[in-house]
Order: sequence, then structure tokens, then C-alpha cells
Amino acid sequence: MQDEFWVFGYGSLIWRPGFDYIERVPAKLIGLHRALCVYSFVHRGTPEKPGLVLGLDRGGACRGIAYRVASDRWDETLAYLRAREQATSVYLETFRQVDLMTTPARRVRALVFCVDRGHPQYAGRLSLERQVELVRNGHGGSGPNPEYVLETVDALEALGFRDRDLHALAQALRGAQRHEPAAAEL
Repeated sequence: MQDEFWVFGYGSLIWRPGFDYIERVPAKLIGLHRALCVYSFVHRGTPEKPGLVLGLDRGGACRGIAYRVASDRWDETLAYLRAREQATSVYLETFRQVDLMTTPARRVRALVFCVDRGHPQYAGRLSLERQVELVRNGHGGSGPNPEYVLETVDALEALGFRDRDLHALAQALRGAQRHEPAAAEL
């Protein structure tokens, strides 16, 4: 029986894991990068008005959080994550090696949800303008899409991480929020 179970979080799992864990460690995954490349039809948008959420796409590297889950909680954690992450089966559930950013560094096998490039919700690489448009207008069962992006950026910053593309989107969203007239001004 395996005695160590790990989950790698790169988006909302960083700031809202939703499951019990016994260890939370900054980690790095090589070979995949964080990208706002998934049309959200459930959590941050609808099929009629999709939002955008993160996926792990081919190439590069991604810094996030690795969570160690107790072996007696693994089955319920896996069920929870499948219900949360696989509402439309846009992700491929796989295990990858991640490097824990500890002293000394350590490599562990972690559950990772990678985008399925063949899924209709795969958005690919969109322009910043298109991302802003989709995110500003997206709202789904987990709330408004801008909240998702801004919470993720804040969580990355709290860890000392910076994601160039995601930070550019957050800056555009924050700038748009500052320039929208207040309700009293309408």
C-alpha cells in the first residue's frame, strides 16, 4: 500500500484546496506550464457565455503547491477532486514527478490535472484582449471569473511566484475595474 499521496495545485487549488491535507509545500513541475487555456462552462462560465480557467499545457515549467494527503483520506480526496475538476472531463488525470521546493529538495509523484488538447473546451493560446473579454463576462457556479484570476494571482504573489501572462491579465482586469463608473455615477 502506498503511504504517500500528493496532489499538485497550480490554480484555485492553491488558494482553495477544499480537501484535508497533512503537508503543503511549494513545488515545481517540469514539462507543463500554467495557461489560461480552458473555456469554463461550469465553475466560471456557462456554455452560452464561457469564462476561462487554468490548465496545465505542454512545455515549460509550473510552480505551484504540492499537498500531501493521508493514505486513509486518499479515496475521498480523489473523489472530491474528480467531482470538482472533471465536471466536463476537460482534464486528463495523471501522475507526474514534482520537485518539492524544500531544503534539501525532494521529488515526489503527484496527481496532476492536465488539459486535454482534444477537448472542445480547450481554448489554446488566446490574445490578452480576448482573455480580458471572456474573464470579465464569465460567471459560473463557483462565482465570477475575475475573482478566480485575481485570487490566483494574489496566491502566487504570496508564495513569491510570478506568472507573466496571468499577471498581465490581472493588471488589465484591475485597470478595467478602476475605470468602470461607480453605480452612483451611472
